[in-house]
Amino acid sequence: MPVLDWIGKSAVVKHHRDVPYRLLEPVPALSCGDPDSGNLIVQADNLHALKALLPRYAGQVKCIYIDPPYNTGNEGWAYNDNVNSPEIRRWLGEVVGKEGETLDRHDRWLCMIYPRLILLKQFLRDDGVIFVSIDEFEIAALEHVLSEVFGTINRLGIFSWQRKKKGSHLDAHVRKMSEFVVCYSRDKSSLESLYGEDAYAEKLQPLVKRTNKPKTLRFGAGKVATKLPDGRYEEGFRGKEGTGLTFKEPFVVKEGIVTSTMLIEGRFVWTQSTLDDEFARGSTVELSKKFGLNSGRHDQAEKTKTPSTLLLPSAGIGTNEDASQELASIFGREMGKVFPYPKPSTLVQYLIRAATHKDKEAIILDSFAGSGTTAHAVLQQNIDDGGSRRFILVEMDEAIARDVTYERVKRVAQGYVNGKGDDVPGLGGGFQFCRLSAEPLFTADGQIRDDVRFAQLAEFVWFSETGTGFKPGAKSPLLGVHQGRAIYLLYNGILGDRSVDGGNVLTGPVLDLLPAHDGPRVIYAAACRLGVPRLNREDIIFRQTPYALDVAP
Repeated sequence: MPVLDWIGKSAVVKHHRDVPYRLLEPVPALSCGDPDSGNLIVQADNLHALKALLPRYAGQVKCIYIDPPYNTGNEGWAYNDNVNSPEIRRWLGEVVGKEGETLDRHDRWLCMIYPRLILLKQFLRDDGVIFVSIDEFEIAALEHVLSEVFGTINRLGIFSWQRKKKGSHLDAHVRKMSEFVVCYSRDKSSLESLYGEDAYAEKLQPLVKRTNKPKTLRFGAGKVATKLPDGRYEEGFRGKEGTGLTFKEPFVVKEGIVTSTMLIEGRFVWTQSTLDDEFARGSTVELSKKFGLNSGRHDQAEKTKTPSTLLLPSAGIGTNEDASQELASIFGREMGKVFPYPKPSTLVQYLIRAATHKDKEAIILDSFAGSGTTAHAVLQQNIDDGGSRRFILVEMDEAIARDVTYERVKRVAQGYVNGKGDDVPGLGGGFQFCRLSAEPLFTADGQIRDDVRFAQLAEFVWFSETGTGFKPGAKSPLLGVHQGRAIYLLYNGILGDRSVDGGNVLTGPVLDLLPAHDGPRVIYAAACRLGVPRLNREDIIFRQTPYALDVAP
């Protein structure tokens, strides 16, 4: 496989190993709803944030979506997209050294993206996928570096997204109306097909379009199959005024399906704004040309198709203009000046749905969070299919994280008043907002900081031993069992100070207090008073903290 080289590559190819592990520090004032919901917003440089998140989430993320700087040379982006922001300038100066002062723009972009992709790969499950938005400036370089990190065999394809409804007449050579989303998998052999749509979805048409007037709809005998969402519209279908449909003949409701053997005539009387509100609440009242009135998937549409590489407005995927209107509706018109060119939530939701349609409890990660579009898309998809997906967002800029990312996700979750003065109901869900500790987990001489709690160190011990993310359970020295090995941590008085040094030293009495395991055991502790014969007889591997904690990926 051809390998891409660039100025500074040798300095950054293993740079992720040198990034220190820091601790996540919750900020209650910027959290929303249930802090234990599993949703997370982290304000920090994304390289440091990813390193801090890795011990908790390694190998657990199903879908990654990132929208990194495009490197066009535009100084007006929230992420300075010529990769020349103070944070990245300082990073290049520290990592690449003097070489960083003369790096070509493309080389600097590659120096920025490469170590982040290395870390992102480690978050993915074997069946996980990553989507990366980009335009023509860096797509060639991006494809090369993604193939180097993930392997060419795991390349799934490139989506073309229509970002404008009309191109600019001021473009000197061509009207640029599209951008790209490059998609790779962690291990294509472990990945089932992505979901695009139901096989018959293209046969479904809205009852009314924006230009339609109320009209009478006639359906032949046996042509109506309308699934009632939780019975909410049952009374309406019996002719309740204002709900939209009335019928000349009786019909039967059985297990949520409206059926009739008689000729049915219905008059649709909703206005477009009422219909839009219904769609916002998750309703999908549609008229099928072939099957009649339908809400949601038709019984005969169980087969699905993989997603199209063309992401078009006609498929319900918004443009940059739609994304700006979306933000304006949430914040007011001034938001376009604060955060220009956001991605539409419908675009990200399409990708999330494609990757997680069979795992509605999946974790979705976005380490270039920006305005919080990914969280919005996750919450909306959960509403649409009853899922409980969780999101992890990382935003580098403190002001954007506080004033845009946090504020948007909070409003979308809890509800807000839109630009027209209408109340928009919340999608539900909460999140915890975190920053990173000022000091790394370990001191300069390699010791564990005094203020590190048991649960915090447990994440790193588990990750060091297994290479996977830690799923905390009951507070116990037994962290869990991995591939038949029980992993223990003696630290910070976990045994209640009932023995030597608060139980941080492995002795005979301490060993008797540990939860039993019928198999090999790995025990992390500050010291060990047991001899080698006893350790061998008990099938115990002793690892001394902090020296055994080699957690460099």
